[in-house]
Amino acid sequence: MAIVIKTDKLTRVYKTYQKPEGFMNSIKGFWNRKYVSKIALDQTTLEIESGQIVGLVGANGAGKTTLLKMLSGLVTPTGGDANVLGYRPWERKNEFLRQISILLGQKNQLWWDISPADSYALLARIYDLDPEYAKKRVAHLAEMLRCTHVLHTQLRRLSLGERMKMEIIGALLHEPKVLFLDEPTIGLDIVAQQTIREFLDEYVKEKGPTVILTSHYMDDIAKLADKLLLISKGHIVYQGTVPDFVAKAQSENLESEEVDFEGVIRRFLEDESR
Repeated sequence: MAIVIKTDKLTRVYKTYQKPEGFMNSIKGFWNRKYVSKIALDQTTLEIESGQIVGLVGANGAGKTTLLKMLSGLVTPTGGDANVLGYRPWERKNEFLRQISILLGQKNQLWWDISPADSYALLARIYDLDPEYAKKRVAHLAEMLRCTHVLHTQLRRLSLGERMKMEIIGALLHEPKVLFLDEPTIGLDIVAQQTIREFLDEYVKEKGPTVILTSHYMDDIAKLADKLLLISKGHIVYQGTVPDFVAKAQSENLESEEVDFEGVIRRFLEDESR
């Protein structure tokens, strides 16, 4: 398989102003500012092959979303380099943007006050897609997600699960080769989570895109991911398969009880939060 995503010591440092308490101290801060640097991602090197679903797991603030934003070109790195489909993402070339898509689970990309169908028509114009092709693609994706009945309902009137399905269709409308999914099942009920998992599994088998998926629902990772990336405080601490990770954890477990993927990850996240 070809390597479609490659990073070399990719780093992102955020510099923030430390605002003092009180009005007078705030005034003084105009001339004597104190800044705090936070390393969100630290010299990350990795390679991802085409057609894989990669599960990216870590605690809140570990650097997951920062990595996705750099790989999709939304954030420029402080140091290092990255190559996605032969492009530097932060150069934001049109040829690159036509081949990728990013879906942030807590943010809408569709227009709130119109129906998803109308949003898709606008997106088709933006991506210069044939209108008839776009309609057929929407119909096909909606059928796979079992949400055809809400395509013409105002987005704001849909449930959270229905809105997320609409967002997924919008992200896939132009058939991207690389898809970044940041918490696509966050806040959804069990049925909606299962529907989206089944859809992603079927879609990747059908179209073969490369997917990086972050989630705090371990079923998403365990059931979908071909490869696991475990990130801790800006560092990738594990790269491999889910079964190998569980086997490694089992061999390191001093007690005799059986361990599963969710249990191992829970312990890891608990250790991170201390």
